[in-house]
Amino acid sequence: MPLDPEVPPILELFESMGVPDPATVTPEELRAAMVAPPPEHPTPVARVEALELPGPDGPIATRVFYPGSPNAPLLLYFHGGGWVVGDVSSHDEICRQLCAGADAIVISVDYRLAPETRFPGGLEDCYTATRWAAEHAAELGGDPGRIAVGGDSAGGNLAAAVCLLARERGGPELRHQLLIYPVTDSDFERPSYRDNAEGYLLTRGMMQWFWGQYLEDPGQAGNPLAAPLHADLAGLPAATVITAGFDPLRDEGQAFAIKLEAAGVECEYREFKGMIHGFVSIDAGLTQTAVAVDYLCQRLKNALAE
Repeated sequence: MPLDPEVPPILELFESMGVPDPATVTPEELRAAMVAPPPEHPTPVARVEALELPGPDGPIATRVFYPGSPNAPLLLYFHGGGWVVGDVSSHDEICRQLCAGADAIVISVDYRLAPETRFPGGLEDCYTATRWAAEHAAELGGDPGRIAVGGDSAGGNLAAAVCLLARERGGPELRHQLLIYPVTDSDFERPSYRDNAEGYLLTRGMMQWFWGQYLEDPGQAGNPLAAPLHADLAGLPAATVITAGFDPLRDEGQAFAIKLEAAGVECEYREFKGMIHGFVSIDAGLTQTAVAVDYLCQRLKNALAE
């Protein structure tokens, strides 16, 4: 399937903005360059609160989105950005959409970023926040028996790894994992990495750089908590995995969905064939963005139904 005709103007816009090559700037400069203005009309939710949780190395900042329904399910959301950029503000709108569309309390986690904090520091923040949410769900007005994790790109990687940690450490019990074009491996030779290496926003070189920032040493690339595709996936929560056709990460997302199913985990996989990496949270009125968000909300709502 060809590139969706709505996408080229977006690629041209990003090119005109001059987003720097990560290898040529400091992480701080990259973060500053990638700050996007908030949407003009954010999706309404009942209320939004900042909440600090106790973490392994200091407080973990979160932003909590409430749907207004009593005893609502909970979603722990981990933002994308190659483990290096992004925060709760950059992913405010997708969290609002999931909160409203799935009628769930969404806790967006401001985990520590690389390279200042390398693997597994940010992952431990995400797991700690998930465990805290399960233990304090009732205080938030939520249902401790209906908890999911989710994220996009590097955040999808963290969500999948949190599921592995929850299995290894005896909890918390998770109902679902919502994985949006997740990073699941560090194999840069897959066909999608070769076919989409340049020209579609996320590049092969950028992903190589992000991995270099995240890991303490290259030998960690095969660690299942860094690359969940290398893990035994039996006994994990049911999953939703979506990918984009013109995304270097497409094949590893699909491979993860296939491996989940082979391990006996209920998984629904959907590829948005004409789309690029990041399309779910690009505020540009893409038709397929709305379709994907509706799909994710419905999948989450069904997975977390009482």
